[in-house]
Formats: sequence, C-alpha cells, structure tokens
Amino acid sequence: MAEIPTVQSDRLISDLHAVVAEAESLLRATAGSAGEGASELRAKVQASLDRAKHNLADLQEAAVERARAAGRATDAYVHENPWQSIGLAAGVGLLLGMLISRR
Repeated sequence: MAEIPTVQSDRLISDLHAVVAEAESLLRATAGSAGEGASELRAKVQASLDRAKHNLADLQEAAVERARAAGRATDAYVHENPWQSIGLAAGVGLLLGMLISRR
C-alpha cells in the first residue's frame, strides 16, 4: 500500500472524526424510532461506528509514530551533518525568497 502524505492523512483523520460524530448524533436522534427493524439497524450502525473509531485510533497512532520517527531521523541527520543541513536550509530559504519576491 502506498504511503499517504502526512497532510492528507491528517485531513483524512479529521474527516473521519467528523463522519463518526455526525453518525453518532444521527443515532441519538433516531433512538426514539419505533420498530424492530430500526433498532436492529441502529445496533449494526453502532457496531460499525465502534469498529471505525477503533480503526481511526489505530490510524492516528500510526501517523503520530511515523511523524515521531521522521523527527528523530531528521534530528539525527542534522547532528551528524550540521554543515550540509545549514547549506540545505540556506538554499531552501533562498529559493523561497526568490519565489515570494516574484509575486
């Protein structure tokens, strides 16, 4: 499976949190609906929501761990190669400055 960039995974996590919250509010709003079919459907939806919450928590935990690992790797690289890091940062700053000044 391809890696999802951090920004996209953060947006996905945020969207999934919103979907879960909306589904839970829908379940609460329909709690008074009569009928055996409605209560069975609510039970199935609740079970699906519980699984989605669990999977979402796992996804969020994995994303946080990947971000921490990237931070540790970056920190190690900067400590091992300080002059290359300074040169790279200066180059990126120069490039961004040139792009901003064009506007």
